[in-house]
Amino acid sequence: QLACPLDLGCHSVSQNGQGLFSEATERRKAVRSSGANIRVHFKNTYETANAIRGMKLKQARGYLKDVMAHKQAVPFFRFTGGLSRHAQAKRWGTNVCRWPVKSCKALLTLIDNALANAKAKSLDESKLTINHIQVNQAPKG
Repeated sequence: QLACPLDLGCHSVSQNGQGLFSEATERRKAVRSSGANIRVHFKNTYETANAIRGMKLKQARGYLKDVMAHKQAVPFFRFTGGLSRHAQAKRWGTNVCRWPVKSCKALLTLIDNALANAKAKSLDESKLTINHIQVNQAPKG
């Protein structure tokens, strides 16, 4: 199956550097973006999402654009069967990586949507961090 639902949650970093998305006080400072049945490979999108988890939104956008230009690579930790080794994976402490362009485009769309939601809430975009990103495999059929 080539479709998977995506869920992206970002929050503004508080003064002490910690903020929980589930706290009621932090929900005002949080934005969400999600997609359903996006026509991308699940395994590539799963690994790409894990690579950008914890990054600031602007940093994640730059990273995904670099992956699409083959300047950086997405490390593969879980789904590594049959993948070859590349030197660009050394940055992540592994030797298996790929450049999933279609998955990067799908995640860039979600990040752009989250940035638009942040503008609507008048949040500072430079402080937004990806603290929750989830990729689920779509149902068969």
